Amino acid sequence: MRAPTFRRLLNLWPPFLFNSIRVQQVAEDWSEASVVLKLRPWNRNYVRTQFGGNLFAMTDPFWMLLAMHQLGDAYYVWDKAGAIEFVAPGKEDVYAHFRLDPAVVDELRIAAAGGEKVLRWFEVDVTTASGEVVARVRKQLYVRLKPKAR
Repeated sequence: MRAPTFRRLLNLWPPFLFNSIRVQQVAEDWSEASVVLKLRPWNRNYVRTQFGGNLFAMTDPFWMLLAMHQLGDAYYVWDKAGAIEFVAPGKEDVYAHFRLDPAVVDELRIAAAGGEKVLRWFEVDVTTASGEVVARVRKQLYVRLKPKAR
């Protein structure tokens, strides 16, 4: 599937659609993605700031998706673990930008070449439009070359 088509489908996915999470961009080569979480009355927490679950949800699938599409069908790519650090209250719309460097993709290929599992952490900051960090999200990916490709 082409990246722009996938972006449109993600924007219709109920967990994103109903929580005002919008995928703004997915690069044609799957190297980058940008996401915005709009602050709305229905997705605020008790103290009227961004709900932490939505901050995590807006970042959840992207490291896996970018790696999966860049590595190709010969690899298993799964989320293994995740963590979020809340840095400041999100009192406005927030943004996350993911960039998966080709050198990192090459490192994953080399590390998984013998069929062993590879665990790698990736981090993204969730920021306001002015660049203030609201949260830091870490995701650990599991990557392994499929048996038929070894």
